[in-house]
Amino acid sequence: MKNYSLLLIIFIFFTNYSFSQTDSAWKYAETITQSGLKEQLSIIASAGMEGRETGTEGQRKAAAYIESQFKKAGLTSPASLPGFQQSYPLLKDTLIPKTLRIGKRRYDFGTDYMVTPGTDETSEFNANDIIFAGYGIADINYNDYDGKDVKGKVVVIFTGEPQIGETFLVNGSTKRSVWGFSLSKKAIVAKQKGAKALLVVNLKIDNIANAILKTSNLSLPQIKNSTADKVPVITVAPYVIKNIFGRRATELIAYAEAGIPLKDFIAEKKEKSKLVYKRKRELTSASNVIGYIEGSDLKNEYVFLTAHYDHLGIKGNEIYYGADDDGSGTASVIVMAQAFARAKEQGYGPRRTLVFMTASGEEEGLWGSAYYSDHPVFPLDSTTVDLNTDMIGRIDPGRNYGDSMNYIYVIGNDKLSTDLDPITTSMNKKYTNLELDYKFNAADDPERIYFRSDHYNFAKRGVPIVFYFDGIHKDYHKPTDTVDKINFDLMEKRARFIFLTAWNIANRNSMLKRDLTLPKDE
Repeated sequence: MKNYSLLLIIFIFFTNYSFSQTDSAWKYAETITQSGLKEQLSIIASAGMEGRETGTEGQRKAAAYIESQFKKAGLTSPASLPGFQQSYPLLKDTLIPKTLRIGKRRYDFGTDYMVTPGTDETSEFNANDIIFAGYGIADINYNDYDGKDVKGKVVVIFTGEPQIGETFLVNGSTKRSVWGFSLSKKAIVAKQKGAKALLVVNLKIDNIANAILKTSNLSLPQIKNSTADKVPVITVAPYVIKNIFGRRATELIAYAEAGIPLKDFIAEKKEKSKLVYKRKRELTSASNVIGYIEGSDLKNEYVFLTAHYDHLGIKGNEIYYGADDDGSGTASVIVMAQAFARAKEQGYGPRRTLVFMTASGEEEGLWGSAYYSDHPVFPLDSTTVDLNTDMIGRIDPGRNYGDSMNYIYVIGNDKLSTDLDPITTSMNKKYTNLELDYKFNAADDPERIYFRSDHYNFAKRGVPIVFYFDGIHKDYHKPTDTVDKINFDLMEKRARFIFLTAWNIANRNSMLKRDLTLPKDE
């Protein structure tokens, strides 16, 4: 009887411990409050942070603040770093332009044209011919260069790609191909075809001066080594090609605005062109902020909670506050870290190590997370999941179905691991009862949201991910993305849902399976 009694006591102890852990998940989720989120976000998206543009003093101020909050919460800094910040190198570009001449006309830098970042450091070109090459695409399914000799000439192209109705011609899909957004790819092709330079008309740019203000002067050091494969890329105002091709240009612009195929249109002119410019580059840096809570019996496995803390900085006299993008995610990661730290302090620490990372450089091209994935502080093979929070504080005005005050877009939960979706849905059903919307998770999502935030650099290395998102609103990437527009009631509910998902994954018996294929970024 004594042995049976002892076994019963042990059974009851572990059963109660298990139930206690489960009950505690909600207890600590409730410490994530509207007031706590607002307190954090009001500092992160304040004027004093200067828009947090990567490589600027504003970004450095934000990094220092996040580090202070990680320290205050009791997080530990990674042993391989000098502190909580993982620095990575950047190149700061300064362009010293001279006048662009095409024929008898002179064009001024900053008013009529700009030289695209990534172009050669110092360059001069002279050419006697200008030729139109549609969208600048050379693909097996659609080729703007067919029948055109561009060697030694300046090539004029439009940004974007052709489509008929909702279907893009290059890939026969409703989703854009890489040609639709990669100017670098078009520049490489122009170089291969023997062009002297690429004159680009971007019909979405109505003012070159404003476009320059909104263009970062930073690049990754690797870009310096890739410019040999490219030609000088000069973005011009639409009236510049009207000056070159006359009335024909008006017709071409109208067709390009409609996405009409342009490969069969011929426009060429004998016109002398010349541009001389010099690019000066200085080395600077940016950083990711990383802190962790060590696990217990599974401490060598890792659960990541990420967000990007950078935004667009100051353009002209306007601050781009980035309250939702991604101040909301950054504030949530800080408050979730506080909740998990409080739980551990009170005897409910995680089995797996929880890593909290706020990345910079996301707005520039996922730079910070790319650097982390190339230089991981914790082994990616032992990283069971990345739960990435990028914009969870607003309402999608285009969501005209369901309960707009009780939803979250969930992306990636059915990719890479068959374990993720059951956990996601069960945590929501048990605790938060949000409408889980998979609109942006669709394979044919025209916005390609799955590929556009920091989680993707984890996914590319095989780490299962979930990306949490609220949608695109009218203040996206505008100075009007401010704290007063945030719905803190809904933000609280979303942050608690993410916290509870992380709690489950941090304490389950096994790592998430990696049994599904990574979607292709075409």
